[in-house]
Amino acid sequence: MDIEKLKSNLRAVPDFPVKGILFWDITTLLKNPDCLREIDEALLHLYQGLGITKVVGIESRGFFFAPSLAMHLGAGFVPIRKPGKLPAETLSQSYAKEYGLDTLQIHKDAITPDDIVLVHDDVLATGGSSRAAIELVRQSAPKKIYANFLIELEALHGRAALPDDVPVETLLVL
Repeated sequence: MDIEKLKSNLRAVPDFPVKGILFWDITTLLKNPDCLREIDEALLHLYQGLGITKVVGIESRGFFFAPSLAMHLGAGFVPIRKPGKLPAETLSQSYAKEYGLDTLQIHKDAITPDDIVLVHDDVLATGGSSRAAIELVRQSAPKKIYANFLIELEALHGRAALPDDVPVETLLVL
């Protein structure tokens, strides 16, 4: 994997979505077919052979790679969404983020105790949404939970907010 190539295809957007936040935009990675292929292959390499049965994508940028990864692993895809977006009975988890409070939901029947789950999102920042997603998955008592991110913003120490029993992998550390 060409890390420098991937990093050079990221776009930093200052003051988005609010003043003082530096937003790392991955749409510049998405429009480059070589970057897409490299990310897809790197993710598959990390999780092939671990018996993953469900890949959970966190709304919304976690939806970009999670379904493809699920397909390549022979697993199902499960979306974690903001409130009011899922049509059936849900579990909810609130969390603090860099610029406010939010809530995530998952369908109550999406994960079973027989599942091995990979939670995926684009960026690990402060860890709030990722921890909330892991806690939602944990409510269904799967066999194992892994977490993966395209980018980790190391200075924000988001990894420290995640449970110690959840292995975490990132492709790019900024």
